Amino acid sequence: MELEKDKRLSPNDYAESEKLQVKLVVEDVRSGNNIGSFFRTGDAFRIAGIELCGISCHPPHRDILKTALGSSKHVPWRGHDTALDAITILKSDGFKIASIEQTDSSIMLSDWRPERGEKWAFVLGNEVRGVQSATCSESDVVIEIPQHGVKQSMNVSVCAGIILWQASQLL
Repeated sequence: MELEKDKRLSPNDYAESEKLQVKLVVEDVRSGNNIGSFFRTGDAFRIAGIELCGISCHPPHRDILKTALGSSKHVPWRGHDTALDAITILKSDGFKIASIEQTDSSIMLSDWRPERGEKWAFVLGNEVRGVQSATCSESDVVIEIPQHGVKQSMNVSVCAGIILWQASQLL
């Protein structure tokens, strides 16, 4: 799907518009500010929705509202007890699952080659612990964002922006 430049949508138009067939699966992200950023970035790329799992807070939490700037009112979302619960539902809906994590078996983002038109869900993990290993095991692929600094770590909402931009270019 190619997003139209400078085309602002109303919330009703968003609901009726074609979506990038991508969802974010948010696993135990404790910061409402990060979750609000997922909504805002999801709105920017017109994604299909967000799955909030585990301890992740849900709208209308005040920290979400502060960073979402109203996007949590129109970007679809659902709550789940665990990311594995969300993955089970998403797989039955035809989504492929990619955990965003650094593991021994992860591939670099530049090596991820989805086919146009596929539906993908990206799992983003806890700010300290990352994506749980059991969740990575249930994923079709684990994708790592190349990093060249000392920390080899970045904010989870920044990861979401990078992944969504890449998906918007390839899907």
